[in-house]
Amino acid sequence: MAKKLYVGSLSYSTDDASLKNFFSGAGTVESASVVMDRMTGRSRGFGFVEMSTDEEAAHAVEMFNGQDLDGRKIIVNEARPMTERPPRRTGGGYGGHRG
Repeated sequence: MAKKLYVGSLSYSTDDASLKNFFSGAGTVESASVVMDRMTGRSRGFGFVEMSTDEEAAHAVEMFNGQDLDGRKIIVNEARPMTERPPRRTGGGYGGHRG
């Protein structure tokens, strides 16, 4: 099992510090980060926690998946590597004017 965990269904009030503090119950937390929306600055409702060992990561999944954090039942599982995604289309979406 990887040491990096995906944590979903987070409350908008959960921040990096509270996520790290919560997961420290399963072992040493190397890092904890809540993903923020660039436009609004608000939480996107998920984050990542990196545990110091594979054993602690497995223990954290067992301990915390489905548990309550800040009023929400969270989802905890092994983080998957990012995959290549096609580039986003840019433009206004109005279709433009044709002459």
